[in-house]
Amino acid sequence: MGECRPLGFLIGLPFAFVAVIFSLVGALVWVLGTVLSCLCPCCICCVGAVKLSVSLLKLPIKILRWFTEKIPC
Repeated sequence: MGECRPLGFLIGLPFAFVAVIFSLVGALVWVLGTVLSCLCPCCICCVGAVKLSVSLLKLPIKILRWFTEKIPC
């Protein structure tokens, strides 16, 4: 799958670095949302924040895959 696409990986690294920063923010939001949902289970907005943070945690992998797919073989 990624045998002949090393340039896509290298070009995507700066964007993946930004995505890693977003994922760290997502991890912080996830921890805070989990603590808040345990303290007050009636806060439905905490569930949305936790779902958003999980998508932020997966962002670096998605960006690297997207870049490697865009580079032709």
